[in-house]
Amino acid sequence: MEISTRTVPVPGLGIDFEVIEGDEHIGPAIAAGGWEEHETRLFNAHVKEGARVLDLGANIGWFAAQAVLRGATVDAFEPVPHIADVLERNVARAMERGSGTARVHRFAAGSETGSAEIFLAATNRGDNRVVDSGASAPRDMDGAAAVEIQIRKVDDLITGPVDVLKIDTQGSEWHALQGALDVLKASPRLALLIEFWPYALRGATGAELLELLMAEGFCVGKATAAPYPMSAARLLRQAESRDPVKGGLDLYATRGVPFHVGGAVDRLRSLWRSFKED
Repeated sequence: MEISTRTVPVPGLGIDFEVIEGDEHIGPAIAAGGWEEHETRLFNAHVKEGARVLDLGANIGWFAAQAVLRGATVDAFEPVPHIADVLERNVARAMERGSGTARVHRFAAGSETGSAEIFLAATNRGDNRVVDSGASAPRDMDGAAAVEIQIRKVDDLITGPVDVLKIDTQGSEWHALQGALDVLKASPRLALLIEFWPYALRGATGAELLELLMAEGFCVGKATAAPYPMSAARLLRQAESRDPVKGGLDLYATRGVPFHVGGAVDRLRSLWRSFKED
């Protein structure tokens, strides 16, 4: 697929960053100075010099580039060929400036090796969704173009431990986790950012995904300005109260490392939010 891109300066990042023309979400946000502010802050709080980072659903590389600039070793998975091309160029720019390194894996992270179709959103270039074999496009993506991609298990390509794991695979998070259980087992000190979108989730229910995270020993909350630990029931209730198509939650979780990373003021804000929200 032919696409047009442009390179925009990002002063806070310290490098120019390549974005996809026509994208109405990620590209404009980065051009304005950043993308997913709260998620980026929490991610960077756990990425230190020498850390090992696993980025599943890396897209054009916003998080992978951040980690490289901070001196981390990054494995970034992105299955869509033309997006992976942009990802490679962005992490290359980061490696020219930062002390970290990155490898790009042109696969979707899944529970089994194979191939699949992924449907590509026309205006949100971060909303690309793998479907089950023989399935048509999701009902909210009617008419979307599709390309064939390759799927690999993380455990077949990566051996743990890792320090930071980010999973944003537009509904394939359960499958990505199932293919990375060995890495999870090898990583007792781990910070996790993961999309939680029950509407699009494949292979499990939202409750089952949360149960897995809790069973793995994670302290889980939402990736917000002031995250606080939440029960699975509370997370599920909040997710299900949102518009199912538009809404999901970005979750932030830790085990073996501090959950609160912003100091005393953030702890107080977190406590206040924990009482204020449903």
